Amino acid sequence: MEKVTYDRERAIQYAKSWALRRNPSYADFSLMGGDCTNFISQCLYAGGGVQNYTPTMGWYYNSLSSRAPAWSAARFLYRFLKANRSVGPVAREVGKSGLQIGDLIQLENESGVYHSLIVTGFDGRDPLICTHTFDAYM
Repeated sequence: MEKVTYDRERAIQYAKSWALRRNPSYADFSLMGGDCTNFISQCLYAGGGVQNYTPTMGWYYNSLSSRAPAWSAARFLYRFLKANRSVGPVAREVGKSGLQIGDLIQLENESGVYHSLIVTGFDGRDPLICTHTFDAYM
């Protein structure tokens, strides 16, 4: 299995380019529960270029009807990133002081993980983010 390096700069450039608009190559999930994780998956893909086609538990997008749950649902992306030992992105949890550009932030409440954002810069020690659903640029 070939290891692919995550290009943080490419991921954040993609995020900045598409934060306030939608890439027509992907479905817009805004009216289907939110577009945040779909957008973050696009950013991660832009930075890594490898999808994981493991049936059901993978991370991939071909079309609206051919995609893994982890591509567009925050809680499934969280599970995939934490458990992935194959191709595609992986993640580990860090505190605020460990954040870097290109890192993913996922918000959680009593119901679980519900929103995904990407770190695209810093204002002092505070992360600046891009996201969809409640579209935000820096």
